[in-house]
Amino acid sequence: MHAPVRSLPLTGATNFRDLGGYAGHGGRPVKWRRIFRSDHLAGLTPDDQALMAQLGVARAIDFRGQAESAALAYALPGVAYHPLHIEPTVVQRALELQRTGRQLTAQDAVALMQDTYRGFVHDNAPRFAELFRLLLASDAPTVFHCTAGKDRTGFAAALILLALGVPRDVVMQDYLLTNTLYRRPPGMGSHAPEEVLAVLWRVQEEFLDAALHKVDADFGGLQPYLVDVLGVDAAAQRELAQRYLQPAR
Repeated sequence: MHAPVRSLPLTGATNFRDLGGYAGHGGRPVKWRRIFRSDHLAGLTPDDQALMAQLGVARAIDFRGQAESAALAYALPGVAYHPLHIEPTVVQRALELQRTGRQLTAQDAVALMQDTYRGFVHDNAPRFAELFRLLLASDAPTVFHCTAGKDRTGFAAALILLALGVPRDVVMQDYLLTNTLYRRPPGMGSHAPEEVLAVLWRVQEEFLDAALHKVDADFGGLQPYLVDVLGVDAAAQRELAQRYLQPAR
């Protein structure tokens, strides 16, 4: 049997994809058509919305900041909307650096992105804890997203897959798929040099690694972080596996 297509062909979003198929605990694959990740959904066409309905998507979890979500708001018929605001910091901090008279370099941009990811681990833990609460409350097909579906969404996807027992190298491969799929909107961030934009609008292993190393250094690994910080204890992890992994054969 052919596996379902991972990347779904939407006109109004370029980074919409399924987390299914990856081998988790005990070699059990993540169920297809349960958890999707995406860039923002405000540009979906009627055909896109019809595909979402066909997929049975019942919940949208929006990690965008308040101004971002207000500027590109959306409502999808039959889809419950859950805003979990994580305010963007990279552009603001890049502008602060530029105001000091510094010409931003690609290296500056990488450092800014790594700091942002480290910030996810502590500053935004309540939002990621709520993501897991929603996933545990129901296994109705769910999409989570931010603006580009790469950073806030990328860290969230990594946490979900790691909690389901998917190996780190496979999680990283999924994370890096953004570079193949995502299309930057024209005119976005044109005030910065292209070498900087090429960093800010893509993903690199060093970004996700910065967050995962922070988890290891500050909490002693993913397990204590899941349990002590995100509230996903052993029973919750078993429930996640039951809901989102294929049954053992």
